[in-house]
Amino acid sequence: MDSSASERSHTESAMIETNGLRYSYKTRRGPVEAVAGVNLRVAAGDLFGFLGPNGAGKTTTLRMLATLLPPDDGEATVAGCNLRREPQQVRERIGYVGQRGGTDPAITGRNELMFQARLYGAPAETARKRAAELLTVLDLEVCADRPTGSYSGGQRRRLDIGLGLVHRPRLLFLDEPTTGLDPQSRAYLWDEVRRLRDGGTTIFLTTHYLEEADALCNRLAIIDHGKIVAEGTPDELKRQIAGDVVTLGVAGDQQAVLALLAQQPFVRNSGTEQGLLRLYVDRGETAMPAILRLLDGAGLELQTVTLTRPSLDNVFLRQTGRSLRETAA
Repeated sequence: MDSSASERSHTESAMIETNGLRYSYKTRRGPVEAVAGVNLRVAAGDLFGFLGPNGAGKTTTLRMLATLLPPDDGEATVAGCNLRREPQQVRERIGYVGQRGGTDPAITGRNELMFQARLYGAPAETARKRAAELLTVLDLEVCADRPTGSYSGGQRRRLDIGLGLVHRPRLLFLDEPTTGLDPQSRAYLWDEVRRLRDGGTTIFLTTHYLEEADALCNRLAIIDHGKIVAEGTPDELKRQIAGDVVTLGVAGDQQAVLALLAQQPFVRNSGTEQGLLRLYVDRGETAMPAILRLLDGAGLELQTVTLTRPSLDNVFLRQTGRSLRETAA
């Protein structure tokens, strides 16, 4: 087996794999490193989120992976192809939806889709059928033959996604897909993204919305100042903070109750606050029944109980020292 074939078989299970990816922008004061050695692995079928504030390096990384920017250093395979040696093959296998979109306000949505399909080599009849199919899937039939300049924000973003899907890519890049949309349009677009994932498309999504990453992504990476600072599933990242929090109101000697619960192996930390017991536990959904059984066995009266989970903002705060919500605002 030659070296390129060996590389292809090694990376086939990963839709994206990078090693030391770097990019610097040239300024009057000298180069500014936007991406500082990013290592990523995105499996086929993932809905992978790239979470970080504006200016963190999200879009620059995505543009490199989509062959729109040449890396200064590092290696990557995208959709089974070497990013540096096979850029044309990468482009044929991916779809890309940028932040601003690229539709002509004077052209109808149907014609935009047909033109995009023709650019990918589809015959005229095939392009017509594919455009009609996408208009139905994305619920754009009502405005299909209107100029895109008359579309709402949500309709334009759905059309942008259609343009990225017209050639049936294995991998779809979405750069801040819901920025500027109203809550209803954002929720609708979330449903569309989930349907694409369920249909087998691997999706790489950049966002600075915590709720978006939490609601959509089965895996995500947090980037700050061009470096990956955390990676995992949303639940894994949240559990790195201090576990889930169980807050109890219990009648009787609180210190005795706290001593009983604090010695349990699933309790990471404990304390009291405003007359309530606070337990930091590994997995709240399994710890809760165990806590209730212990209290019942000791004859203790439980008055109140709540379970809360850490947020992705807590993760970002711990990793970077600042709140992503404040940074985004």
